[in-house]
Amino acid sequence: MQYKGGGDWYSNPTSVPNLVAFCNENLGTRIDEEVPYVEVGSPALFNYPFVHMTGHGNVVFSPSEARNLRTWLEAGGFLHISDNYGMDLFVRKEMRKVFPDLEWVELPFEHPVYHAAYDFDAGPPKVHEHDGDASKGFGLLLDGRLVCYYDVECDLGDGWEDYAVHRDPEAVRRKALEMGANLVTFAMKGGRDD
Repeated sequence: MQYKGGGDWYSNPTSVPNLVAFCNENLGTRIDEEVPYVEVGSPALFNYPFVHMTGHGNVVFSPSEARNLRTWLEAGGFLHISDNYGMDLFVRKEMRKVFPDLEWVELPFEHPVYHAAYDFDAGPPKVHEHDGDASKGFGLLLDGRLVCYYDVECDLGDGWEDYAVHRDPEAVRRKALEMGANLVTFAMKGGRDD
C-alpha cells in the first residue's frame, strides 16, 4: 500500500510476490502473481481483499484517505501492517484517524489468525531483532472481526523477501511465509474467529 509522509512504502519489493508464490504452491490458492501497488486513498483499494503495508518511517493519511481505508475495512478488507522498524509511532497515530474509537489489542496466541493454515502456538515468529523485544501481533477488531493485523518487533515482510536481500536462514524465512499464509487464509475467510 502506498502512503504519504515520507516513509518508504516501497521497501521489501520481493516480499509480497514471494508470499503469493508460497500460498499458491503450498495452499493451492490461485492468487495473481502480478502484485500491484495501491494508494490508500484510491477507489482501486476496493479491488483487493488483502493489502500489505510496510516501511521504516513516517506515515500520513489525509482525512479522505482515512475515510477510504475505513470504508474498505468496514466492507470486508483486511490490512496487514508489518513494522519494518521505525513506523510504530506513526502507524498508531494514523490508524486512530481511521478508527478513533478502536484500540490496538495484542492478540492471544490461541487467536485463529495464528492457526489458520499453520500453527504458531507462541504468536508471530521473530524474523529480525531490532530492539531485542519479543515479536508481537496486534489487531484492530471491528464488531468482532479482525480488520487489521499489525506485527511489531517481528518484521514478517523482511522474512518474505528473496534470500539474497537479508540472508535470513531458510527456517526463519519459512516461518515468516507460513505466518503470512495464515494472514492470507484468515483474511479470505472474512477475518472472523468462528
